[in-house]
Amino acid sequence: VYHSSFANEGGIGQACGCPLLPLKSHIKGPAPASDPGGTDIVDEAITFFRANVFFRKFEVKSSADKLLIYLTLYINMALKRLEGCRTLAEGTKAIINLGLEKVAVPGEPGFPFGGLFAVPQSQQEY
Repeated sequence: VYHSSFANEGGIGQACGCPLLPLKSHIKGPAPASDPGGTDIVDEAITFFRANVFFRKFEVKSSADKLLIYLTLYINMALKRLEGCRTLAEGTKAIINLGLEKVAVPGEPGFPFGGLFAVPQSQQEY
């Protein structure tokens, strides 16, 4: 099992027990911006995806590991959406649609990791 290297990031905000780690993105959001030349949690999830999906058990050592688990699920969902796509345009549309879908949050029916993440304590955590 590969654990996140972001385990000891200090001064990072959290939502539902999940760290708001820096991301390489031009879109503003609750997570801070990351160094464009460095590795962020999404890069790490993609790098570890193939190895981590083969493990039946994953010991959560930090809140960053929780995010790594969630991102692994999202990558798996994205790959399943891309299975039937024959062109780049179809694949792009499938991924955009996946990103636009309403996602269940902790405490709602359909959230896949019921005991792993805390229920939102305020409207800001949604």
